[in-house]
Amino acid sequence: MKSTGIVRKVDELGRIVLPIELRNTLGISPRDAVEIYSEGDTIVLKKFENHCTFCNSTKGLHEYKGKQICTRCKNEIARKE
Repeated sequence: MKSTGIVRKVDELGRIVLPIELRNTLGISPRDAVEIYSEGDTIVLKKFENHCTFCNSTKGLHEYKGKQICTRCKNEIARKE
């Protein structure tokens, strides 16, 4: 993990501002979803990317019953039915 030397305070509502330099570097635009998780005592922010519920692929996604599914898994399920 690379340290940026940037420090931000959390406001009364628990928000922080991501510096424009980081947003530009990571391709995060206004209204993009950001995934938040922890690793030990570290908070990790990652640009959210939809993925297939079954194989985690991020290509050729379709929504099915509120879930994301890729074309390959969709075709495999169709063959089994």
